[in-house]
Amino acid sequence: MKTILVIEDEMKLNEIICDYLKGEGYKTVSAFDGEMALNLFESENIDAVILDIMIPKIDGWSVCRKIRQTSGIPIVMLTARSEEDDKLMGFELGADEYVTKPFSPKVLVARVSRLISRIKDISIELGSLKWKGVTIQLDAHQVTVDDVLIEMTPKEYDLLKYLIENKGIVLSRELILNKVWGYDFYGELRVVDSHIKKVRKKIAPHNDGIKTVVKVGYRLD
Repeated sequence: MKTILVIEDEMKLNEIICDYLKGEGYKTVSAFDGEMALNLFESENIDAVILDIMIPKIDGWSVCRKIRQTSGIPIVMLTARSEEDDKLMGFELGADEYVTKPFSPKVLVARVSRLISRIKDISIELGSLKWKGVTIQLDAHQVTVDDVLIEMTPKEYDLLKYLIENKGIVLSRELILNKVWGYDFYGELRVVDSHIKKVRKKIAPHNDGIKTVVKVGYRLD
């Protein structure tokens, strides 16, 4: 049974989210501030995180950053703000999804389930993908660069996998957004640029192989 850490200081909303998750067969652990959240993350075997940005003691941005230092598990961020810069900040820190309040608990749970199922689907594939010194072990859902294991978020992993599967082909930002993020992120093309930058950094010294095609998108040579 997958365990979801729900970090939301509004107790009633936290309870509602947990009830919906439990209804879909998940185990839940609740935190009501950032300090409590990080302690639970360290002590429990967490498979995914639902994280509100505006929480006491340690804010959601800092919690996300801290989790990403050691883990690539799915993170869905919650916020009452809908500004594009806020969303980009979340993606820069490694969030996989961004949900604006008010939201449907059913939709939230569906997004969490989708992230978890994508990891599960990938993990049962056989073999590996290789490009230069970069290897994706599909059965283990791991990435190595020159035989060194690299920690990647689910979206970074999906993006790198998609680029390698389509090496030599020019991929537009719109196509990448649709294939890696899905229709929910239509129009937020800067998300692609942000994640390309992060993937490039993680696959160094082979990052020069990801070419920018001006006014179009990207190509993996």
